[in-house]
Amino acid sequence: MSGRWTATSAGLTRSRWLQMPIDLCLVALAWWLAFWLRFNLDTPDEFLQILLDTLAWPLLGYAACLMAWGVYRHIWRFTSMAELTRLASGVALAGLLTAAAVLMLRVEFFPRSVLLLHPMLALMLLGAARAGARLLLTGQPASRPAGQGLLLVGSAKDAADALPSLRSARLWSPVGIISPIAGEQGRTLQGLNVLGGLGDLPRVAKQVGAAAALVVSAPGSEARRQALMSASDAGLPLLTMPRPDEWLRAEPGALRKVELDDLLGRAAVALDENGLSQLIAGQTVLVTGAGGSIGSELCRQIARFGVARLVCVDVSEYAIYQLEQELRAAHPQMQGLYYTANVRESDRLLAIAQQHRPAVVFHAAAYKHVPLMESLNEIEALRTNVLGTLNAARVAGAVGAQRFVLISTDKAVNPTNVMGASKRLAEQVLQAVAGEHPSTRYVAVRFGNVLGSSGSVVPLFTAQIARGGPVTVTHPDIVRYFMTIPEAAQLVLQAGLMGQSRQIFVLDMGEPVKIVELAKLLIRLSGQTEQDVPIAFTGLRPGEKLYEELLANDETTVPTPHPKLRIAKVAASVVEADPVSAWIAGAGPAPEAATTRQWLRSLVPEYTPMG
Repeated sequence: MSGRWTATSAGLTRSRWLQMPIDLCLVALAWWLAFWLRFNLDTPDEFLQILLDTLAWPLLGYAACLMAWGVYRHIWRFTSMAELTRLASGVALAGLLTAAAVLMLRVEFFPRSVLLLHPMLALMLLGAARAGARLLLTGQPASRPAGQGLLLVGSAKDAADALPSLRSARLWSPVGIISPIAGEQGRTLQGLNVLGGLGDLPRVAKQVGAAAALVVSAPGSEARRQALMSASDAGLPLLTMPRPDEWLRAEPGALRKVELDDLLGRAAVALDENGLSQLIAGQTVLVTGAGGSIGSELCRQIARFGVARLVCVDVSEYAIYQLEQELRAAHPQMQGLYYTANVRESDRLLAIAQQHRPAVVFHAAAYKHVPLMESLNEIEALRTNVLGTLNAARVAGAVGAQRFVLISTDKAVNPTNVMGASKRLAEQVLQAVAGEHPSTRYVAVRFGNVLGSSGSVVPLFTAQIARGGPVTVTHPDIVRYFMTIPEAAQLVLQAGLMGQSRQIFVLDMGEPVKIVELAKLLIRLSGQTEQDVPIAFTGLRPGEKLYEELLANDETTVPTPHPKLRIAKVAASVVEADPVSAWIAGAGPAPEAATTRQWLRSLVPEYTPMG
């Protein structure tokens, strides 16, 4: 490897020192051409002598200016507009220097128009030499190079950005472009034809024998989402460029498979990095439910902000073990403490918190599976979601935590199920505890479904597809809001930084997604069709709504400095924490379901059980 590197380096050095003699020959040619054009394609003998007498000045001027301007640091085979722009600047400076030298010499009968013609001719010849070198050294042979045929799906601009990486690696053979912009269809880009629009993709793919489709539209754009959905109809494997954080690890020209979060069409979250560093760096942070999907991602995000001590609490031994192994490998310098504990046991929580005195507490522990909590487990939802929140909130206040953040859900809005009603009651209890501990800021954050989280539809659909189907969807019209796990965790951190006590934050969840469309896309991303893996409709489950809401009907929101966070204006809570705690504790191991629902309705008037 080192020998090949040395040989390549020596070759580049030799080619660099060949550039100046070639350029000087072209400068001399341009000098002659300037005289030749000045005298109508003829150079009289007396002016030929003037040409020869003054040739040394443009040669010296151009050599000095082009070297000083850094033109000879360029590699000709990779010449681009940036290099040509620098060349033009160097030529302009050299032209001025040459003109000044010649005029100061007061050469008799010297044609001054030559001084204007020469820089233009020199720039044309020097630029042509570089463009020609690029064509000769990087041009594609007439036959298709080794590699599978690849259709680029996206605008010509996006395709132009991707082509250099693809062609330098030669792992793929681009065979055409499919553009969503009608005006680009029928045009040519770097030797590739724009073969049609998104609707033409299946036909074009068969026509050119493409083996895969590369979606090049900008990440986070609606155009990307449309391109991905259209490309999936062609039955081709879908690829995309590596993410920014993958570039350093990726091989040149390497592509990755399209993943489900690519279909959300959402731009990356912009965080207040400085504010979060001040909140977390050097502090002790406690996370409950740390082994879950959201809790573990919160721990990852918190670790990267330089937390001094991260206290992770989860009821699952296996989940907390997995988190311990991951964080110790990724952040060996961080002090991580991993507890198996249940948020329903206030004394255990208090003992942990008193030992470590966290400055910030993120409460992610909860039961969240709607059908399971709707039948047979109603009291469990109340004990974990309501009593657990009460315990954690009071413990945070007791140890003097600066902030407490509750992870809530869109199902708390106009709830139709026990899980949603329990989370709404948890929000109300949180606001009641805020009055007991005014020095601690208590905020809640509501968001919808998270792609890939435990218990969500995506792992279920993926397992069903692996078995060959059917993929079960409850209703053809059911829709849900989705966001990625990292996006959800980052916005929770941002809300925790911005929030004032008793505020409930609502996240921008984007546009709702039809679950049946989600199922179709997952099937297509697996390389199969709905004929291979059928979709079956099973009917709505207990407590399930067709549409989720992020705000109740009588609520409004106010904007915040962050574009993806808004504050819900909710009615002041009238719930008292102690009676809630007493009722749950006195309900016994198996209270009547009807009694539980009736009690919930008395505290959460917007709760309307289905059926």
